[in-house]
Amino acid sequence: MLRVKLSVVYACMLTAVTLLVTGCSTAPEDKTAGMSPNALYAEAKEVMGMGQWDKAVTLLDKLEARAAGTPLAQQAQLDKAYAHYKAQESAQAIATLDRFMKLHPASPALDYALYLKGIINFNDDLGMFSAVTRQDLSERDQKAAKESFESFKELTTRFPDSRYTPDARQRMNYIVNSLAQYEVHVARYYYKRGAYLAAINRAQITVTDYRDVPAMEEALFILYKSYDALGMTQLRDDTRRVLESNYPHSEFLTSGAKSSKDPWWKVW
Repeated sequence: MLRVKLSVVYACMLTAVTLLVTGCSTAPEDKTAGMSPNALYAEAKEVMGMGQWDKAVTLLDKLEARAAGTPLAQQAQLDKAYAHYKAQESAQAIATLDRFMKLHPASPALDYALYLKGIINFNDDLGMFSAVTRQDLSERDQKAAKESFESFKELTTRFPDSRYTPDARQRMNYIVNSLAQYEVHVARYYYKRGAYLAAINRAQITVTDYRDVPAMEEALFILYKSYDALGMTQLRDDTRRVLESNYPHSEFLTSGAKSSKDPWWKVW
């Protein structure tokens, strides 16, 4: 009887070992194991063309490891940053670009790396409901806009003849407008709540720090109305004269607002 029980135990153990070995043998096979770096890159590019960004990142990781120290590995890093960006993984994309620029400060593709970093931070896509809400880009946090500006500024300064520089300059102008409009957005918020001194301080930033920006007209109007609310008649009258001189047909002075049009920031 004891022998029968032991036989059963041994049989169970053997079955368990067999199942374990079988399970291990079915581990996924790396189909890229025998690929050359060039073939692996071609596969990654094909996957990117189909919009399979996560799969592309995996392939490019393998390529970077196998082609370490070669121009192909550098290209893999750049493509991986782009794939992260398209997969809406901005933090990973920026980290990849920072690593690339640190490792390859003399790379001929450095201008592209700076441009892509600027584009990622630029982030002007408001989503599918932007046409309905008409949300102004300047109403959002400006940290990314400032970081984008710095990347574009470095690009245009170091690589004035780069193919990416003309677009970068255009986007820099846009960002300056956005930063000025942000100050006006905050000033408007304070004014509506009766915090007139705070409104004056924020509107004054636009007037002092920026030139020839679309937000200037409303900034002057907020200053004018805030001075009036505080009974500061001399500053009120001076500000109105400046507003009338620069914007003789200002709708702010006639109706207190500007007619509804497409947002100033709809450039791209």
